[in-house]
Amino acid sequence: MMDDFGLYPREEQFDPFSVMLFKALQIVAFFFFIAVLAISPDAKDGKVDSKAEFLITMDWPDNHPDDLDLFVQDPVGNIAWYRHREAGFLTLDRDDRGGANDFILVNGLKIPSPIREEIVTVRGIVAGEYTVNISHFQNVSGAPVEAKVKVQKLNPTAQVIFDDKVVLDHSGDEKTALRFRLDAEGKVVEVQRRPKSLLETFRNVRANGADLDPKTGVRMIRR
Repeated sequence: MMDDFGLYPREEQFDPFSVMLFKALQIVAFFFFIAVLAISPDAKDGKVDSKAEFLITMDWPDNHPDDLDLFVQDPVGNIAWYRHREAGFLTLDRDDRGGANDFILVNGLKIPSPIREEIVTVRGIVAGEYTVNISHFQNVSGAPVEAKVKVQKLNPTAQVIFDDKVVLDHSGDEKTALRFRLDAEGKVVEVQRRPKSLLETFRNVRANGADLDPKTGVRMIRR
């Protein structure tokens, strides 16, 4: 036989106690696995589904020194922007300051990031009109800059509902990229580009003299 020539390792002496111990450990591990499955995050009360319904992006040329800002307002007046990054179902996921302090960390070192992009996600459906504006916060280059704005509906399948360019030419310049309307099921029923100033909304909030507006995050000094 082959085993006579040493081609297979010889078996160790049978030890019943070791076998029983190993089987017991297997059983304990199995019940631990079942217990972990039973404590599922989906079973927790008040769990919020964080999936995005819409993705709104605004980008401008790589390595550009200018600082552009994305503003998105929902139908009830909430505005997501760099000073109020979470407003209702709106979340500003990325605030890009252009050439000012735009770095990424690699192995503990700060490396300048060439990407110029801001992103807002819409994580729930509210029927009505949404406004997407961009503002030229700081014109370092001294020249007009072209920004690209894209809005994608993500569910049930990805669909681009807007993809176009907007030109800003001076500090403080504000342009409406688009305004789109949703029905109660989240279907896009209208897309148009009629101008609407969100910066003017901030000025109106300040005039009211409140301490902090919960929809815009604008902090004011009482008169």
